Amino acid sequence: IEAAWWTMKRAWEKNLLFKGERVVNWCPRCETAIADAEVEYADKRDPSIFVRFRIKGRDGEAILIWTTTPWTIPSNIAVAINPSFDYARVRAYKDGKSEILIFAYDLIEPVLKKARFEDYEVLERFSGESLIGIEYEHPLSDLIPIQREFDHRIYGAGFVEMDNTGCVHIAPGHGPDDFDLGKEHGLPIFCPVSEDGTYTEDLGRYAGLNVRDVNETVLSDLDERGLLLWREEVTHRYGHCWRCKTPIIYRATEQWFLKMSELKDLMLSEIEKVKWYPEWAGMSRFRDWISGAEDWCISRQRYWGIPLPIWVCDSCGDFRVIGGKDELRELGGIEEDLELHRPFVDDVKIRCACGGVMERVEDVCDVWFDSAVASWATLRFPKVREDFERLWPAHWITEGHDQTRGWFYSQLGASVVSFGVAPYRSVLMHGFTLDDAGNKMSKSLGNMVEPGDVISKFGVDSLRFYLLSSNAPWEDLRFNWNEVANRNRMLNIFWNVYRFPLPYMILDHFDPRKVSYDTIRDHLRVEDRWMLSRVNSLIRRVDEAMEVYELHRATRAIEEFVLEDLSRWYIQLVRPRTWIERDDPDKIAAYYTLFETMRILTLVMAPFTPFVVEEIYQNLIRGFYDDAEESIHLCRWPEADEQLIDPSLERSMEVAREIVEAASNARQKLKRKLRWPVKEVVIVSSSGDVRDAIERLRDVILKQTNAKKITLLREGERWERLSLEAVPDRSKIGPVFKKEAGRVIELIKRCDPRMLESALNEEGSYKLGDDILITPDMVSFREVIPEDVSVSTFQSGTVYVDCELTDEIKGEGFAREVIRRAQEMRKEMDLKMEERVDLSIKIPDENVLELIKPWMDHIAGEVRAERVELGMDPGLRGDYIREWDVEGIKMEIALSRVV
Repeated sequence: IEAAWWTMKRAWEKNLLFKGERVVNWCPRCETAIADAEVEYADKRDPSIFVRFRIKGRDGEAILIWTTTPWTIPSNIAVAINPSFDYARVRAYKDGKSEILIFAYDLIEPVLKKARFEDYEVLERFSGESLIGIEYEHPLSDLIPIQREFDHRIYGAGFVEMDNTGCVHIAPGHGPDDFDLGKEHGLPIFCPVSEDGTYTEDLGRYAGLNVRDVNETVLSDLDERGLLLWREEVTHRYGHCWRCKTPIIYRATEQWFLKMSELKDLMLSEIEKVKWYPEWAGMSRFRDWISGAEDWCISRQRYWGIPLPIWVCDSCGDFRVIGGKDELRELGGIEEDLELHRPFVDDVKIRCACGGVMERVEDVCDVWFDSAVASWATLRFPKVREDFERLWPAHWITEGHDQTRGWFYSQLGASVVSFGVAPYRSVLMHGFTLDDAGNKMSKSLGNMVEPGDVISKFGVDSLRFYLLSSNAPWEDLRFNWNEVANRNRMLNIFWNVYRFPLPYMILDHFDPRKVSYDTIRDHLRVEDRWMLSRVNSLIRRVDEAMEVYELHRATRAIEEFVLEDLSRWYIQLVRPRTWIERDDPDKIAAYYTLFETMRILTLVMAPFTPFVVEEIYQNLIRGFYDDAEESIHLCRWPEADEQLIDPSLERSMEVAREIVEAASNARQKLKRKLRWPVKEVVIVSSSGDVRDAIERLRDVILKQTNAKKITLLREGERWERLSLEAVPDRSKIGPVFKKEAGRVIELIKRCDPRMLESALNEEGSYKLGDDILITPDMVSFREVIPEDVSVSTFQSGTVYVDCELTDEIKGEGFAREVIRRAQEMRKEMDLKMEERVDLSIKIPDENVLELIKPWMDHIAGEVRAERVELGMDPGLRGDYIREWDVEGIKMEIALSRVV
């Protein structure tokens, strides 16, 4: 309260506070004025009508006005036209009768068509200026006696637009433009509507009726008098009370105002100094709102709220504003503590200089004034100044785009009044969450999504990450359950990545405190160095996005890292190293890289997914480090280690992944599983990036493509497994060789295509026999790809995959199939990782049996088997025996625990 009072006093001291009669937004249900910022707009159905206002002294002649608020016609005082428009006197014919109507010349056709007139003639065309001063009769003066006391004339007004009839009925007590026109011309500010929206006794027959219910009564009375020319129902945007959703009315009352119109230039200057996210929120939308800002009606006729600190003298009418409790106690002669809320503060009287008694006005402050002073009120200013001077203005605030005319504006206005500067340095304007069709969520529409339901199904972190990653913060978000599910799957993958190395680390007694980058540097593989580079690059990417509040870029970078870099790439590369049984530096390097990656990643993810990373932090970090912070959210934000970031390596790995993806696509065309090796992968490219990637990452590409050999060819070089075919072009050969064309085509098909292509490229022609000269336009060439070769392209070249099945490849392929099934059986037996087994395999196909035999030791190592027995009928014994279909071969596998 005291912060608001202090600000109000500053306004008074600067002569920015005044009491005046104005037309304000009024809620008849709440019985109070409301500010422009408190008006919510929604579609509303209302009558749209043309009404004849009869011209005095001209029988059968009327000026035609338009309105969508018939309830204001009883309060009509004038008619406004635009002096710069042309108007017309039109004789209109219908049903054998005629009448003379005055309205805008350019609207003759649409108006008369709507009113269903059969014909018309323009009697006179003239400037709007010539209508000014003409008197007319109030249409309902026989029902409203007070209207007979007013003069009713036509006035010029620039706000009248060329639509409807170009003539506007004016009720100065019920419209801002009407009020201003009335003040300009000294018209009565006639407002016969009470606080609850009912007509006063001045309205004769309408007294006591509510304006919300009277439209049809007014229309009926106009129709009975032959004055209602035309009506229809229209849907238009109409203001409603933000609190109770009642349609507002305009009503002239005495209120207290802040002179915001005098502060526009300063406010516009201040918003130039604020960083806006996005920029157009401040430099377009907010600037437009401020440019049209009116004086702020800050008084409200309510009981609850901050009491207006204005005391008015009952004798001289002078007023003063109190800036705080101590000042009020002193002026009111109060020794004990004082409660500033109503009704207590209402009892305080102040002696006026004239000898009279000052009493507080009954009004309270606009609630937006409460929030307007929040940034210094929360710092206990003006009572305590230390925190205010250290922390104010706010570095950053955020709200929805509806707050352009709400909180963003009220804060700025109050701050400029108080301190002459903006109360914030940067503003993020966020969008709204809509349903999946883009509609506003509403219980009445049945399209509400309760956050609790989403959290119950997917968890709070999934919802947070979805909301932050789906759109730019300032864009509206169409809620999509499937997308929340996708983020949930991403977090499950993240959790599984965390869990993957733990059993191996525990088994090997890995202690990250005993390993550092310096001690392990020489044992890091290229993929380890790449992973450390990528996770440090991630810090940098998230930093850059957060600096400009692009939360979607930050979270998408994290999602890409978790799914693509970590789970689908690095984990696949590092997995076999965790199975090494001896205490190998290569394995320790893998553990170190995984641990360091997860340590950094959890810190980076902490603001976005606070709960899952807290769980990981407690288990992974605090499990090793006794001096670690109690919570991850007490840790410092990580800084990227620039020494570990290797852009060249990251680019090479990016190219390698493109090659691997292309090879995978080629495999799929021949339905060759990744589990089965391929004989060769051939890359055709002249790109330096591709060459560098293959030189640095050959082993990675070999592993990820499961290929025995990698070959790089430059563009123009041909792989020996591809044959070449010459394709004659009959359309070019025919005109040259005419009847001999068929023979020439056959000769081309029979010649060596490589020799032909070489000659055409080097010499520009090729001679067949003595008299046939072939030119390059007569023939094209195409590669002929063998059936067991598949091809795919990537950004910088072409990838061929040789899927020829040699006995060695078949043996390894079958061995890998057996390993996968044996590992699945271990899982079904709930064996611990370190538990050993005996393995027995029945393979009824002698050829397959011979192919697999050379791989027995490899199979034993992969499934942790003490003994491996193979045979067509080895007499299976075991704790668990299961039959499998392996590439069409019925095999039986038996596992026994080794005790």
